[in-house]
Amino acid sequence: MSAGVFLVVLVAAILVLMLMIIKLKVHPVMALFTTALLTGIVLGYGVSGTADMIGSGFGGTLGSIGITIILGGIISMAIEDTGAAKVIANFFIKLFRGKNMELAPALTAFIMSIPVFGDITMVLTAPIASMLSKRKHISMSTMASFTGLGLFLTHGLVPPTPGILAIAIMFEADLGMTIVWGVVVALIGFFGTWLVLKRWTEKEWIEPNPEMVKGLAETDSDSIDDILIKDPNLPGTFVAFLPLLLPVALISLSSFASMYADPEGAFYAVCTTIGHKVIALFIGVLYSLWLAYKQRKAVLAAYQENFPNEADSKVSEIALNKWVARGLLVCLSPLLITAMGGAFGTVLKSAPALAPLSEMVGNSPIPAILIPWAVAVIMMTAVGSMTTAGMTAAGIVLPMLPSLGLSPLAAVLAIGAGTLAFDHVSNSGFWVMGQFFHLDTKQSLKYVTIPSAVASVICIIAIAIFNAVGLLG
Repeated sequence: MSAGVFLVVLVAAILVLMLMIIKLKVHPVMALFTTALLTGIVLGYGVSGTADMIGSGFGGTLGSIGITIILGGIISMAIEDTGAAKVIANFFIKLFRGKNMELAPALTAFIMSIPVFGDITMVLTAPIASMLSKRKHISMSTMASFTGLGLFLTHGLVPPTPGILAIAIMFEADLGMTIVWGVVVALIGFFGTWLVLKRWTEKEWIEPNPEMVKGLAETDSDSIDDILIKDPNLPGTFVAFLPLLLPVALISLSSFASMYADPEGAFYAVCTTIGHKVIALFIGVLYSLWLAYKQRKAVLAAYQENFPNEADSKVSEIALNKWVARGLLVCLSPLLITAMGGAFGTVLKSAPALAPLSEMVGNSPIPAILIPWAVAVIMMTAVGSMTTAGMTAAGIVLPMLPSLGLSPLAAVLAIGAGTLAFDHVSNSGFWVMGQFFHLDTKQSLKYVTIPSAVASVICIIAIAIFNAVGLLG
């Protein structure tokens, strides 16, 4: 199959998928499965071969993110019931003086997504975004747009996020300069997109997830004291942040130990063990259990108010049983949709025509700095994984580097910027974002896909300017 034919198949598959979900109201799991099956058959894998790919992609995606999303869901229940989410919301209300509150979860995600996988960041920041949405009557379209934008930017551009870290090492780019310029470009992309799209995101009203805002009242006051959420049983600020910060700190420690510590040493072994994403989140869950005991009055009061039929439950039962059950319930739909999205991505990225499609772009008469960006955009559109798209693009671009005349740093940043566009139905994170931020598929295409695409363009413009004036080597 030629590159042109594959491109037609790709576009047709995406259109069919959107038609099934948006117009025909087919559940995303079944729509993704059907589209993946039809696409695989058209690409020549056969019915059995395509079914095997779907099973492999579904299981692989579920295996890679399933436990982390479940543990994150349990932590989110703890953040809600212990009053920690209210304290976090109050912290950002004070920090931003009650203005532009969408920046609170967005910049939290911006920082968290450097060491932490995007799906985990989405789960952990969703309660904060939802509570601030309810409290200040900010549409989840705005909250989702910029929270997702914050996490996608650093996930794609700033090591030690695994994808961009591996690309920097492959190109032998200076890691410190990649981090510095990655942060600079990501900040330009974030605030540039925020200025361009903020008013647009406010035009549609989307309610926050009701499960995440139980017991919260809205306020239209501009006084910080009136906006603050008051409750006599709230924990301290540091204690409230730890369910979020503890896993992040452990994962970050593991990332830096992997870069700088002796692989044969005890420090490396300990850090990489407790910093494994599953272990780090499990430690966060264990801390949440301790927080439940410390905040038992708040936990019991929350259950008496929100679950009157369970008002006689003990704190231990709530933390060890009901938080798990509620977390699983909240996570079930995102897990299944995400896994099937991974299956669809697996079918697409197995196509042999991907390489010639990228080479066709590489041979086109466009400016050199745009070549790695365009190849990464094509890969991201096709395979739906920022890490996979970036690594695939890197393998294609690396042999071209001498003829392109680009520095390794410039090429790495351009590839990272390209992986921001287009984040759509073939990306598992697209479905996680939609589910946890209370968006349907059409809304996700508007408030997840468009902001990341705009940021991608702003980032490559910034990279091109920096490269033209010689700042990128």
